Amino acid sequence: MYIPKQFRETRADVILQALNDLRLGILVSAGEEAVEATHLPLLADYDTAGRLRLRGHVARANQQWRRLAGARALVIFQGPHAYISPSFYPSKHEHGKVVPTWNYLAIHVSGHATAIDDADWLRDVVGHLTEAQEAGRARPWAVGDAPEDYIAGMVKAIVGVEIIAENIEASWKFVQHRSEADRLGVIAGLSDANPEVADMMSALEKDRSGE
Repeated sequence: MYIPKQFRETRADVILQALNDLRLGILVSAGEEAVEATHLPLLADYDTAGRLRLRGHVARANQQWRRLAGARALVIFQGPHAYISPSFYPSKHEHGKVVPTWNYLAIHVSGHATAIDDADWLRDVVGHLTEAQEAGRARPWAVGDAPEDYIAGMVKAIVGVEIIAENIEASWKFVQHRSEADRLGVIAGLSDANPEVADMMSALEKDRSGE
């Protein structure tokens, strides 16, 4: 992924938190006949060797898993994004030398993928994915709430996927290269239309100022 240095994020804790906030990734792998892609929720953590790993599952009917063994794979995570109008910039009124752009957060994780056909492994991953998504609900649903024979049947219909990261690229593209006045103008411009991106930019401003 092309990332100008001012947009590159390298802090491991920030990237890990973003992966677990975004959760949904696109698993891309290349076979002999085609490039395949599957959208799937993933758990991100570190294994005992200190390597970032992604764990999830695909439908057994999805043939991509059969071609994953030992193959290199890319997982793409897309975060909040927004169109940035030149009208947001105070500098537009000073010299007019501005053009539109797009703010976005994106993370690419690449490494070797493994398909895992093990019921206990799958139950563990499904349980942790469920806990992560149900956290905060007044009455969170748990895997154990469903009949055991039903869950056993559902587990047989999926196959696990694990990717051990060999390369991690993270782009936080939020007009960091522009003046403070222009950055604050974008935050103000997005405050109603896209508050999620505005909030991310405000957090970056706090980091910049050391608050």
